[in-house]
Amino acid sequence: MTRLHDLTALEQAAAVRRGEVSPVELVEHYLDRIARLDEGIGAFVTLTDSAARDQARAAEQALRDTDDPGRLPPLLGVPTAIKDLNMTAGVPTKLGSRAFADWVPDVDDTVVTLLRAAGTISLGKTATPELGLPCYTETDIGPPARNPWDTTRLAGGSSGGAAAAVAAGFVPVAQGSDGGGSIRIPASVCGLVGLKTARGRVSKGPLDLDATRLGVLGPIARTVRDAAAFLDAVAIGQPGDPDPVAPLPPGQTFLGWCDREPGRLRIGRYLDSPLGSGLDPQVRDAWERAGAVLAGLGHDVVDTTAPVPPEAVPAFETLWSVSAAAVPVPADREPLLRPLTRYLRARGNAIGGAQFAAAVGQLNVFARRALEQSAQFDAVLTPTVGLLPPPVGWFTDGTDPAGDFRRQKDFTPYTAIYNMTGQPAISLPMYRSAEGLPIGMMLVGARAGEARLLALAAQVEAAVPWADRHPPVWDG
Repeated sequence: MTRLHDLTALEQAAAVRRGEVSPVELVEHYLDRIARLDEGIGAFVTLTDSAARDQARAAEQALRDTDDPGRLPPLLGVPTAIKDLNMTAGVPTKLGSRAFADWVPDVDDTVVTLLRAAGTISLGKTATPELGLPCYTETDIGPPARNPWDTTRLAGGSSGGAAAAVAAGFVPVAQGSDGGGSIRIPASVCGLVGLKTARGRVSKGPLDLDATRLGVLGPIARTVRDAAAFLDAVAIGQPGDPDPVAPLPPGQTFLGWCDREPGRLRIGRYLDSPLGSGLDPQVRDAWERAGAVLAGLGHDVVDTTAPVPPEAVPAFETLWSVSAAAVPVPADREPLLRPLTRYLRARGNAIGGAQFAAAVGQLNVFARRALEQSAQFDAVLTPTVGLLPPPVGWFTDGTDPAGDFRRQKDFTPYTAIYNMTGQPAISLPMYRSAEGLPIGMMLVGARAGEARLLALAAQVEAAVPWADRHPPVWDG
């Protein structure tokens, strides 16, 4: 028997239009699952159940009032969730921190406005680590975001709550953000599709304060097609966007590209990393198998090397530390911050303007060289992360903040490269370990090349289907 949370976001939207399920039914179904099951997962930090019910009733009224369902928003009635780094007017936006636990913005982020305009209904705010800085989601304002496949392990970060919510069947698709891997990492460890969009593809307005230009917004979903539909809803440029990207030609959609054959592609692959980190043997084996799948689909798979050298790492860390220090935390609330946050802010505050400018320039040079190297390929294949999902507390247990940061680099040696270059990248849940833990593979596209990347990802999904794989909590 098909349950409502078995349906993808697109299947739910179609069922709403056909009158087979109502937005109210969808919202109540998911709110019931969250109430019963999220205590053991930690996906949500704030529920907006009253507002969600109001929006569901309004969506039902819109259905009754129209004589042309084709003119309704494309994802009408589909539940979603907003990462707690992104502003939602009138809703607490805690940034994963005690220092912001009582902050209620009076404006929406543009991505929130666009998702609402597309007809989605947010059920609340998903957990994120403090200021979105770590690649795991443990905070001082709530429980850790746990991996639904094994709740003794972490859901990743910084979009850990978003990934946990989708993997546990609390929403069909969720909004995330990614400054160094924060969409792709949790998608990988939770067995989901996570799309890091190209720099500038999704507006970060109206308050885009990211001087590093590393961060982007994008979806976490169960299927490539759901991720593409989400992207169609939010890839709408806004006046003043600092990194504008040309939209698709008229008549084209990212979802439509999922139905196209990508053609015979030249795909580079590598395992070396500028961080020199270790690699779990099961991750290496999955990468080999993924290469074989791509070759079997008719693509030319070619060994290459990492596109940036180890010298790029200090420059990236300079930008990361400055971004941590740039968050305006009142002086009397600094003691409320976690040790890792204080460590990174101290590093950032010690960096002068000339040093920051030099690091930005260095990363620009490294990114240009990386883009020149990758121009010979239509896509690049790497693992998403280097290790299996770690246990809760693995990053922080018995380590000082510097040790915590080193462990994060060991865990995620591949993702941040493509925040430097601005290229789109997608994590696909192709495999599982002997213990049944998800292992994601990352495909990287050409600059501003989400369309062909999604076509390739959809082809891989058809060859190695994963949408029907669910963790134990799915049947709860």
